[in-house]
Amino acid sequence: MSLKYADFWPATPQQLYRELERLAQDGPIEARVVQQERRPNKRLFTLTETGRLELSAFAAEPPRRPAALRDEFLIKIQAMDGADPEATRALIEERMSWARGKLARYERVRKRLLDGRTEEHYLAEAERIGPYLTLMGEIAFETDTIRWCERALAILNRRAPLS
Repeated sequence: MSLKYADFWPATPQQLYRELERLAQDGPIEARVVQQERRPNKRLFTLTETGRLELSAFAAEPPRRPAALRDEFLIKIQAMDGADPEATRALIEERMSWARGKLARYERVRKRLLDGRTEEHYLAEAERIGPYLTLMGEIAFETDTIRWCERALAILNRRAPLS
């Protein structure tokens, strides 16, 4: 199991399948039907040689623009002044809980990827390291989120201790 793109690029299944069909028509991927006995047949998509070249070229290009953070939670924290301090604490605690859950899942993925090897050994010898580098970024993001939540709760507790 590896990271899913949904961990850092959310899309609906409809969007994904629409794009896969377009790519299959254009040539970077090919589709084939896999017969299944007790389930509906499924389509399996595979990169073509042209697709591999296009993917390599895409990966080598810098992003068109820097990432922009768009987070409803941060809007609520920005507007928290005058809000119920308990509600604000609850929002932060919920975000921290989500981050801990994601971090635990990422650590399980990391353990499976390493499969008993050290990180240094894996990064030096694995055929593909892109998924692991992405995983490292996700682990850092969730670790920082937890650290921020802990600090924000400490600040709120110093300003208005729990009753």
